[in-house]
Amino acid sequence: MRTLDRVQPFALFVLRIVLGVIMIAHGYGKIFGGLTHHVELVRSLGLPGWLAYLSAIAEFFGGIAILIGLFTRFAAFAVTIDLAVAIWKVDWKSGLLGDHGFQFPLALAAIAFALIFFDAGPIALDHVRGGGGGKKFKSA
Repeated sequence: MRTLDRVQPFALFVLRIVLGVIMIAHGYGKIFGGLTHHVELVRSLGLPGWLAYLSAIAEFFGGIAILIGLFTRFAAFAVTIDLAVAIWKVDWKSGLLGDHGFQFPLALAAIAFALIFFDAGPIALDHVRGGGGGKKFKSA
C-alpha cells in the first residue's frame, strides 16, 4: 500500500489534466466564436443571458487553471457549479444513461468536486507558489 500512497500526487495530476483538457475543449468554442449562440442557449433555458459569460469563463479559463494547477480550488468550484447547472437545465430530462444523459457531466462534476477538497496536489503551480492548502503528501 505504501507504493500506492507514493503515487497519490500523480493521481491528482491525472485528474486535473483530464478535467482541464475536457473543460478547455468545451469552453473554447464558446469563447472563440460561439458566445452569441451560447447566450441564446442559456436564455432559452430560462436563465439570464449574462450567465453564459460566466459559464464560458468557468469552462475555458477554469479548465486552464485546473490544468496547470493554479487557483485550483476556486476553478474547481466554478466548474462544479457550471456542470451542476448543465445537468439540471440540460441533461436531467434525458436521465443518467439516456441520449445526452447526465452521466458524463456528473463524472466531471465529481472530479471537480473532489479537487475542491483535495486541492491540486504537489505537481501544480499552487504547490510551487505556496497556495495549495490541500492534503500534504509525504514521501516515504
